[in-house]
Amino acid sequence: MAAFLRGRWRVRRRIVDHRAGVEGSFTGTAEFSDDLSYFEQGELRYGDHVGPATRSLRYVDRGDHLLEVTFADGRDFYLLDLSDGGWSAEHPCRADTYVVDGRITGPDSYTEHWHATGPAKDYELITTYERDSSG
Repeated sequence: MAAFLRGRWRVRRRIVDHRAGVEGSFTGTAEFSDDLSYFEQGELRYGDHVGPATRSLRYVDRGDHLLEVTFADGRDFYLLDLSDGGWSAEHPCRADTYVVDGRITGPDSYTEHWHATGPAKDYELITTYERDSSG
């Protein structure tokens, strides 16, 4: 399944901050390198803010359709199980909890839905990834 992720993707993300009553978006690209390092870059629009945004993660292939996802600095994030074309995972962060549900939607697309809740957060990130075969 790691082979599915490798390459360049177009990314569209909708941001819904229930606590602040603000919606936003991210539009850009992401790349999974051969070693499954993930780098995302694009434009973030959130309320009155418009500007560049980036994110880096690392995916480690653990075999049997399992990928361990870590932050760029090596801290644990979550375990991604792609055995049935979909996944769910949870990441505790202090008193807040991040829950992700993902699904492979086609040979060149997948989605992720994050919901962060807790005393400091209540927002959703709904992201669509489509393989970028333009270059």
